[in-house]
Amino acid sequence: MAIRSAEFEYIRTLVLERSAVVLEPGKEYLVESRLARLVAQEGFASLPQLVERLRANRFGPLHRKVVEAMATNETMFFRDARPFEVLRVSILPELLRQRATDRALDVWCSGCSTGQEPYSLAMLLREHFPIVLGWNLRIVASDISRDSLDRARRGCYSQLEVNRGLPAPLLLKYFSKREEGWQLSHEVRRMVEFVEINLVEPWPLLPAMDIVFMRNVLIYFGVETKKSILGKVRRLLKPDGLLLLGGSESTLYLDDAFVPSPAERPGLFRLRR
Repeated sequence: MAIRSAEFEYIRTLVLERSAVVLEPGKEYLVESRLARLVAQEGFASLPQLVERLRANRFGPLHRKVVEAMATNETMFFRDARPFEVLRVSILPELLRQRATDRALDVWCSGCSTGQEPYSLAMLLREHFPIVLGWNLRIVASDISRDSLDRARRGCYSQLEVNRGLPAPLLLKYFSKREEGWQLSHEVRRMVEFVEINLVEPWPLLPAMDIVFMRNVLIYFGVETKKSILGKVRRLLKPDGLLLLGGSESTLYLDDAFVPSPAERPGLFRLRR
């Protein structure tokens, strides 16, 4: 049964209040597709029945599952390729030279979903910059979804997931075939620390960051929420730190403390000196 306008408005308001994710009118199909699995898992006969249960109770675990389902983002290994190439060729060599004395590197991957982005970074570092394995290296990866974080920590991926963006040599080197899928090695998994963070709620204590990945995350928020999040990122970044957004995203008209890096580095922003 298709979702009715009143039910869509309820879900839209719930998600906005709890995660600041904006569901524009016309996104009814997205609500239906994202919540279909939850309807089945929780034993409801239909989406309207699920909404009826939500309405009848105060905010609880079921409401949270709905919010998490609607906030789940698309991900894949080495997504869009170009940013990781720029990291390998220019950003990381430059940054590691600057950090050679302190021998410390802190990176945050926000909106990490099931972990492919931070694990891509971890493999890139192992392959091309093994010196950092002897440093004080911290890769923090966060998401609002507990289910996604649990999957990320397990590091087990389906054939379809490893086929999307993961080079075959890295699959053979760092993954083992299991009955349930491809298991990422412990040596890579232990490089990443997964934590639950809702970007519109108070953040936990985080170290000053050298790089913040926030790729294709801000697109889900309204303007004022984007400004608030960027303000927090600004205070978290080291003075010469880097913010990496999606290729079509920008800080323009949102926070003038950030300036774009050269044109060959789309989506990359530094703090204004």
